[in-house]
Amino acid sequence: MTNIARRNVLTALCIALTTQHAVAQQQQKLNIDQATVYLSGAELVSGAKVNLQRGENEVVFTNVAGDVNTQSITVNAGSSVVVESVTFQNNFLAAEVLSPKAKAIKDSIQAATETKGAIANKIAAIDEQIAIMQGNRKVSGDNTGLNVAELTKLLDLVGARLESALNSKSKQEEAQKKIDERITKLQWQLNEEQKKEYQPGGQLLVKFFAKEAATVPVAINYVVPHAGWSPTYDIMADDGKSPVKLYYKANIHQNCGVNWSNVRLRLSTGNPDEGVQAPALNPWYLSFYEPRMMMRAYKAAPKAAYDTLEIADPVTGSELTKVVAHDEATIDEHVTVDNGGVNTSFDIDLPYTIPTDGKEYLVAVKKYDVPASYRYFAAPKLDNDAFLQADITQWEDLNLLPGTTNIFYEGAYVGQGTIDVRNLKDTMTISLGRDKKVVVKRERDVKLRSAKTIGTNVKETFAYTITVRNTRKEPINITLHDQQPVTTEKDIVVEDKETGGADYDEQTGLMKWTMQLNANETKKTGFGYTIKYPKGKTVANMR
Repeated sequence: MTNIARRNVLTALCIALTTQHAVAQQQQKLNIDQATVYLSGAELVSGAKVNLQRGENEVVFTNVAGDVNTQSITVNAGSSVVVESVTFQNNFLAAEVLSPKAKAIKDSIQAATETKGAIANKIAAIDEQIAIMQGNRKVSGDNTGLNVAELTKLLDLVGARLESALNSKSKQEEAQKKIDERITKLQWQLNEEQKKEYQPGGQLLVKFFAKEAATVPVAINYVVPHAGWSPTYDIMADDGKSPVKLYYKANIHQNCGVNWSNVRLRLSTGNPDEGVQAPALNPWYLSFYEPRMMMRAYKAAPKAAYDTLEIADPVTGSELTKVVAHDEATIDEHVTVDNGGVNTSFDIDLPYTIPTDGKEYLVAVKKYDVPASYRYFAAPKLDNDAFLQADITQWEDLNLLPGTTNIFYEGAYVGQGTIDVRNLKDTMTISLGRDKKVVVKRERDVKLRSAKTIGTNVKETFAYTITVRNTRKEPINITLHDQQPVTTEKDIVVEDKETGGADYDEQTGLMKWTMQLNANETKKTGFGYTIKYPKGKTVANMR
């Protein structure tokens, strides 16, 4: 046997031995069953059934998010299977990774380019026809066999066809120009879309050791950063007597690289990004300040390399708000609120689909009927309108977070507001909008107005009348706010204060009246003050 033959036999033997000990690798798609969505981030619960051989097994799990917190990955395959290692990896076989929107734009560019190629072929064909007609212009002579009439007819035919070809070429060139403009706009839009943060899907390579061959269920959990939710509320009041209806909703977004298809949602008020370590104070040392010379280098800000051009989406047109919501009247039957832990969570057992596009999807969470007391509020110094307000107590039981509110009163949309539970006390006040049927007017009393010079001082007297009229068909309660001036200057004195029976705060100057008006009733109240200051001086903000 020759040396070459021996080497071939040894190589084949090595390959055979290596193959016997190689670990077979299989691919398995994960099903995302549940998503616990935090205020920032989300934990995905996935599962699959895997056929394992006795010994070592390598399984590549697909349908995995793209930017995974690798420290959060947990893999559970039961007590009979050992998880030897877990490795997150991206799919590097893909030539490029595009968001769904970017892919749609690129497909449109490809279609437009193909159309442009077809137009170019038509123009080339027309050019060839024109060249042939122009190359056969000399048709006169002794050898043509054409008389004058036939020659005239031929020239007319050639002219008509040449004119038609030239017109057709002009139309094709115009169409080509429009295609070029569309491709340019699409390319701009694609460039803008590619600047946005998009997470492609990834893979998990897991090595298992099985004592015996078996089909085992595998559960894989991990945390992704590119997701979250924010609360929003619809607040509805049918009238000034009934309980307030508060619809708790959530704007959910995710851009983790995989779609959440028919998953169970759990909304948590927690935020893993905030960390769990409690802060510790270090010693606080005092020292004398000693100024020193500081050298600063100033550098001009770089100029933008290009201007930003905003273009309407050429693929989908104007974007509309996407709403993913079930019947709000029965949503409470499918939501469980858990206050047992550090954070509050809402478990929704209805399936939802949240695409990986970064857009917000509105999900109904909970509906509350909240007892409320209603009153009107007015500060006519700033605004002559009266505002209907609902005072809600025991709001702590509603598990509210800071968020925007959409206000509806008597079946009509009133406007937007906010709830900030961080600054609330015992009562949460919700403004339900302006009521033009309650008329408030604040006027200065010209009869009591005066300005006198007494010695070295000037005294100016101010008096105001506030009129409230209820044109509604039912009684109302209204709270009025106004103010007396306060001063920190020793040469400015506020005296002869008349508060008109209001609750008065000396420190702030705030006056508050609470009154009840029957249907079509009008009431008045008034207040006044005198300001004394040195002659020759001017006092700002006296009225």
